[in-house]
Amino acid sequence: MIVRRLKFLASITAALITTACSNSATGLKSAASAVPPPAGSQFRFSPATNLLGNGSFEHPIVGGGSFDLFNTGTTFSHWKVTGAAGNVAIVSGTFTQGGFSFPAHCGSQWLDLTGTSNSATGVSQTFNTTAGSQHTLTFFVGNIVDPGGIFGTTSTVNVLIDGQQIFSATNSGGAGSNKLFWKKFTTGFTATGSSVTITFLNGDPSTDTNNGLDCVQLT
Repeated sequence: MIVRRLKFLASITAALITTACSNSATGLKSAASAVPPPAGSQFRFSPATNLLGNGSFEHPIVGGGSFDLFNTGTTFSHWKVTGAAGNVAIVSGTFTQGGFSFPAHCGSQWLDLTGTSNSATGVSQTFNTTAGSQHTLTFFVGNIVDPGGIFGTTSTVNVLIDGQQIFSATNSGGAGSNKLFWKKFTTGFTATGSSVTITFLNGDPSTDTNNGLDCVQLT
């Protein structure tokens, strides 16, 4: 009687373990397939380990092939528009203009730091941390090479930590292409307090109407 009961309990335990493993595998597969890596990209965006929210600017959702503007002093999902008076734009990855296409590098949207004002405007976000903690920041800058045209030939993004510039990223790639060209940049810093504000500012001249930012990840 005891042997039969032990065998019965063992069979129930095995069934529960099998079901749990099956459900876990299914969940992992669903999570992985929900956000596929960008086609042709070696960069793998990992929002689960990102200390910043909305790093690929997927929210708010803009209409396909269009963009939405956000003025200095306003906010959108996790970000505050800051810097000089002007605006930034969340741009759909299917947006086209002047014979150029502007695909996102992560997800389906990206941020244009020039907006329609072409000023030294940008976005900032504050996150909690511990003084002395070391952090790595990775992001992509998008550039169009349009000599004599409105999109300029280079894209420069200035990075500030608590109001102090620590890094400047310039992308001059994309010559001969009619598509937004993305380049990866990485920098690091050490937190000096319990919270840090990170800022990305447009560093392009006022004659340049394109400066892309996407795939922002902080670890």
